[in-house]
Amino acid sequence: MASSISLKVNGVVHQVQVSDPGMPLLWVLRDILGLTGTKYGCGIEVCGACTVLINNQREHSCVVDVGSVSGKSIVTIEGLANDADGKKAQAAWIANQVPQCGYCQPGMLMACTAAIKGGHHGNEIASEMPHLCVCGTYPRIRTAIQNL
Repeated sequence: MASSISLKVNGVVHQVQVSDPGMPLLWVLRDILGLTGTKYGCGIEVCGACTVLINNQREHSCVVDVGSVSGKSIVTIEGLANDADGKKAQAAWIANQVPQCGYCQPGMLMACTAAIKGGHHGNEIASEMPHLCVCGTYPRIRTAIQNL
């Protein structure tokens, strides 16, 4: 039997029907809500490609049960355009030409935004971003973070 769950994503409340409230939030975002900016990478909280903000804290949506986030504020990469800290991070990424393939970048931008919200600066932000980038754009990422 399907469960109805209320989710506030990027400032909009959605009622979603899921077969299991234990379903990972990632699949609800991508497959039900069509927000495909959040990526599936490893599924075990290692790569960070699936990072979203839940109540302004970075979380790996691949392991967060959708039932546990009902009533909480969720922000995906698509919602950063409406977030002052997110806009700041995005501007730094663009100015420093960070993305190469771009697959990991949404998660990195989300983690960077969470670190800014947490009051971190410079190298502190980098320590809050344990993400994997196969393209190896780490030097540009570090430069972008230093320019925040």
